[in-house]
Amino acid sequence: MTIQRSLLARGRSAWKSSRRLPEVDAVIVPIGGGGLLAGVALALKTLKPRVQIMGAEPERAASFTAALAAGKPVKVEMKSTLADGLSVPEAGENAFRIARDRVDKTVLMGEHEIALAILRLLELEKAVVEGAGAVPLAVCLAGLVPELKGKNVVLPLCGGNIDTPILGRVLERGLASDGRLCRLTATISDRPSGLAWFASTIAETGASIIEIAHDWAFASDDITTVSVHCIVETRDAEHIVCVAGSA
Repeated sequence: MTIQRSLLARGRSAWKSSRRLPEVDAVIVPIGGGGLLAGVALALKTLKPRVQIMGAEPERAASFTAALAAGKPVKVEMKSTLADGLSVPEAGENAFRIARDRVDKTVLMGEHEIALAILRLLELEKAVVEGAGAVPLAVCLAGLVPELKGKNVVLPLCGGNIDTPILGRVLERGLASDGRLCRLTATISDRPSGLAWFASTIAETGASIIEIAHDWAFASDDITTVSVHCIVETRDAEHIVCVAGSA
């Protein structure tokens, strides 16, 4: 009973949210050790049994999914993940016992989708959220819960502890996942006008070269040519195809 009261306290924010949004249909909760999931599930399933409770965890730290498969908490191998706040090698025994029968669905999330979710939150919501808190949005962006389309869904953005250097790298990965950054290699003439021609060709497609490097050592056998490796800013995946075709 003490454990349930403690978890109900952890789910208090979910209860307050349900009062502010009485028509909530589902909540997607990030899973680490399972405490937050258990608290939210216990609170909402007690007050509003019809609300769907979904759990989301990174593929590289899927301890709760492993516990569901085994029927009990088991230790799993941890791999590095953007959602380091969810990197817990074994689900909590009490949390698992309370959550397992109250959770309607669990979803695993990849690293690229998590990076894109962090980018979307920063761009659209002006919110800096760490990987663990961005996982619920990543699930929606990846289209893994089509049954929730058109419904009122709560996404707890729990955690903003992300280092600035890491945030910069994550945003670049998010841009790449979104088709707004691409890396390409081309062989061009090594004569004075070669680079100018290449840059103007890229510019004509509406893309911008952010970084470029020449590679003479591993170029073709033709000594009059050079390989260039560059990072280009694009609009989307379709634009990348256009830029690659022109290069």
